[in-house]
Amino acid sequence: MGSKYVRIEREGRIAVVHFDRGDNLNAFSLQALRELVDAARTLEEDLETTAVVLTGSERAFSAGLDLKDPELIQAMGSPIGQRRRLLGYGPRMCQAWESLEQFTIAAIEGHCVGGGVSLAVSCDFRIMGQNAFFRVPELVLGMNMSWHTLPRLVHLVGPARAKQIVILAERIAADESLHWGLAQEVVPDGQVLDAAIAMAKKIAEIPPLPVKMTKLAINAVTTALDHCSTFMDTDQFILCQMTQDQAEGISAFLSKRKPSFKGQ
Repeated sequence: MGSKYVRIEREGRIAVVHFDRGDNLNAFSLQALRELVDAARTLEEDLETTAVVLTGSERAFSAGLDLKDPELIQAMGSPIGQRRRLLGYGPRMCQAWESLEQFTIAAIEGHCVGGGVSLAVSCDFRIMGQNAFFRVPELVLGMNMSWHTLPRLVHLVGPARAKQIVILAERIAADESLHWGLAQEVVPDGQVLDAAIAMAKKIAEIPPLPVKMTKLAINAVTTALDHCSTFMDTDQFILCQMTQDQAEGISAFLSKRKPSFKGQ
């Protein structure tokens, strides 16, 4: 069965992966997560490609997990074993992208929220439009930040700023992201994909085997202990799901009102 939301274009040693659900949010349904995993697995077998650009829609890289996805809603009520498997698509997607030998560049227009941030920081570089931004609202929804994201953020911005991003759920604008090291380049809106392809072309001109081996070596040093801090984050998500605060956080979000948390 072909992909509904993801397509891959190739030109020489460059591949461009387009993720677009055709709306203003570009959120991750479980089907979208599967397709993004499949895209990474396809690229994993591609020996000709040196650099990969991952882009969302013109208005959004991604708004994160689609809380209205019918399959996800059904999964939330499944037995824990099945729930763990289905909720594992998010971390598996991010790990699949992080593990690619090719150099990966996230081209970010508009909002990049929650799980969108998780996917973006799984890539090697991030190029943002001038009005693009990052935001991680999971904690204010009564969730933990999962998908193995926390160590990736810490590696990029350090522990204090990672706490500022995740705990305070502040919106991080493009220029601030550049200053912090979350982004490597900021360009005018509408020019992000072109800038990412231009960077990919520079990488594609370098002998591909040293590029791949050097990327893997740097990642091995950087991520050596990451699994120790993240192997339980899906289970932590399920634990948070059992709290009244998460039910309140999601209900408030969907009804666009201020939540009232009680630590229960």
